[in-house]
Amino acid sequence: MEIENVKIIYDAIRSEVKKVIIEQDKMIDFAIIGLFCGGHILIEGVPGLGKTLFIKALTDSMSMSSNRIQFTPDMMPADVVGTKIYNMQSQTFELRKGPVFANLVLADEINRTPPKTQAGLLEAMQEESVSIDGITMELPQPFMVMATQNPIEFEGTYSLPEALVDRFLFKIQIDYPSLEGEAELLKRMNDIHTRKLDPINCGVKSIYKACDIVDIRSTISQIKLEASLYNYIVQIVRATRNHKVIEIGSSPRGGIAIMNAAKTYAAINGRDYVLPEDIKEVAIPALNHRIILIPEAELEGIRVQNVLTEILNTVKVPR
Repeated sequence: MEIENVKIIYDAIRSEVKKVIIEQDKMIDFAIIGLFCGGHILIEGVPGLGKTLFIKALTDSMSMSSNRIQFTPDMMPADVVGTKIYNMQSQTFELRKGPVFANLVLADEINRTPPKTQAGLLEAMQEESVSIDGITMELPQPFMVMATQNPIEFEGTYSLPEALVDRFLFKIQIDYPSLEGEAELLKRMNDIHTRKLDPINCGVKSIYKACDIVDIRSTISQIKLEASLYNYIVQIVRATRNHKVIEIGSSPRGGIAIMNAAKTYAAINGRDYVLPEDIKEVAIPALNHRIILIPEAELEGIRVQNVLTEILNTVKVPR
């Protein structure tokens, strides 16, 4: 696939999703980047901001299989990956695949289920396969997990294990829409009710297939990255390990995430080479869930995004 076609597909998918989602441009852009480069996305925001609606709209814009997992405290790992069920008639055990067997998996309110169930996604997200009773099975391609969580509600929730959080390419934090955006939302909802449309997928058309995403990923893997930019990425990641208010910095997986996301960002802008600006654009969402601030910094109200912005402004940009 030509680079120009990657941009065309990106613009078309974005246009379809914007039929349903008002503003939240960063969420839309970074989620499509994740889909294109094979990364998983964690979306964090208070209820009612359209997280689930957005993921549904993104799914509807493509002819790919999708499943939604509503995580609850009583779920077990087998409810996610599947298990073997004994068939009384045939007197044999039959495999019943779980909802993780889909191209796009919506893990809704992922922090509402215990860590042992959250861990059921680890192999799927890292290896794109699952093991049931010692048998390893490949997941459909392309495969992507898009998870949501509420950052302000703690009763009945479980913090995500660091190993699981680190598997997400991006953590996207979204906020309330602007005054104009919220007014437009009301107008659209009123129009939906007046015309008796489906509020979930009103106007969203399925325009691309799974094979298109596979082709895009192959094209993005060919994007050129100069040696100086490898060093630039490494310097950013290493700076998170030496900052005075960061207790735990990013692992090398953070650098890999920045590299893959920057190559995709270049592709959706019609380029077959990466610029330092591409790296800066994707660095914060790629790292903000991979570092832990010291307790004193959190008490003083210092935000991870501000620390990462300071690092990006400090690390010398190659020319």
